[in-house]
Amino acid sequence: MASVAKSSKNCTVNPLKTSQPLGGASAFMGLDGCLPMLHAAQGCTAFALVLLVRHYREAIPFQTTAMNEVTTILGGKDNLEEAILNIAKRAQPKVIGICSNGLIEARGEDIRGDLKLIRQRHPELDGIALIYAKTPDYKGGFQDGWAAAVTAMVDELVEPDFARHLHQINILAGCHLTPADLEEIRDTVEAFGLEPIILPDIAGSLDGHVADNWVQTTMGGTKLDDIRRMGCSVATLALGLQMEPAARVIETRCDVPVEVFPRLTGLLAWDNFVAALARLSGKSVPASIRRRRSQLLDAMLDGHFYFGQKKIAIAAEPDLLLGLTGFLTDMGAIIAAAVTTTDSAALPLVPSQGVRIGDLDDLEQAATDCELLICHSHGARIAERLGLPFFRAGFPLFDRLGAAHKLSIGYRGTRDLIFEIGNLFIAADSHHHSAKGGKDAPVASH
Repeated sequence: MASVAKSSKNCTVNPLKTSQPLGGASAFMGLDGCLPMLHAAQGCTAFALVLLVRHYREAIPFQTTAMNEVTTILGGKDNLEEAILNIAKRAQPKVIGICSNGLIEARGEDIRGDLKLIRQRHPELDGIALIYAKTPDYKGGFQDGWAAAVTAMVDELVEPDFARHLHQINILAGCHLTPADLEEIRDTVEAFGLEPIILPDIAGSLDGHVADNWVQTTMGGTKLDDIRRMGCSVATLALGLQMEPAARVIETRCDVPVEVFPRLTGLLAWDNFVAALARLSGKSVPASIRRRRSQLLDAMLDGHFYFGQKKIAIAAEPDLLLGLTGFLTDMGAIIAAAVTTTDSAALPLVPSQGVRIGDLDDLEQAATDCELLICHSHGARIAERLGLPFFRAGFPLFDRLGAAHKLSIGYRGTRDLIFEIGNLFIAADSHHHSAKGGKDAPVASH
């Protein structure tokens, strides 16, 4: 069990984490017909929007209540009301996802009470779901905001209904899962004859497809009617420890049993997920899935020579950190440095002597003797300064194409990780040998 320590510095030197409001708004992007909105200043919203656009390379529907100095002090109900009415009239969304920021929460505004009054005054909003997620950016991080938004979704929309649909299951997806990951999960679940309701389903809205028509809201994602009937499912599978609170809301309200999967990367981790699907469906594992497992076993045999005893430094959100470090130690590597953004139940499970809640400066100081650096795109400069191979993972990935299509879970995703990271080790070793002849070689990077 890893010990967890917080950075003792008085300031953040090189930021690692992104904020709760951005995480919450990203989760709302996984709802169909949604328009996420930050109850914040225009600058806060613009900065978050830039990160999402650079990561997904897509048009991102995003709105703001445009708070300023005066409204922040006197109260933002009028701004909130005006923004909701303008959005409802112009974009006609099915749902407006509202994320607060630090200034709003520090003042202590009663946003739920404000929304109730706004509904009473404007019956034309009856057909639009208004979901508020409390996401102050003075604490927590991206993962916390995502979890808060998903919990708010199920708390607001899931209806008690005990008429069970025997083939329907709920999938609560954490922020560490990409659209490609969710497509892999959906395909695997459906291979057992089960009907998944994935929440939030960014594979429907942020998978990089070209739509026939342009709309001002999200295109694709989880439908509101599907969320309302999640209480009819026979089970809820929480993918990532961050999703357990939302799963418990459904369990308490609708008596739907919960299974939590801390990670889905690695042979045993995906075996557990597949075994759960086989048990819920009453069917044997399809031959196509058994074939993929066999391919992963062969890849592990091929790759373990290059991973064994390699020292790795990694910085990521807690659930992503747990998934990647678990996979790497399965392959025989050593986690020499692990840095994350926020406290989580996942951190003690990380297979490392210690995990530091800190910044990229903490990562750089701890990675000097390592042989691979794993981080989002902001870690590229650190890898360059240290002369280390660099593998990009997490959010944001803005200096490479295809962030939405990176697959890192399941048999196929784990197999691909072995090849990608193993090839970095091979390239680094060949560069090291060639450098002995007196000529420096470029740093391997993915």
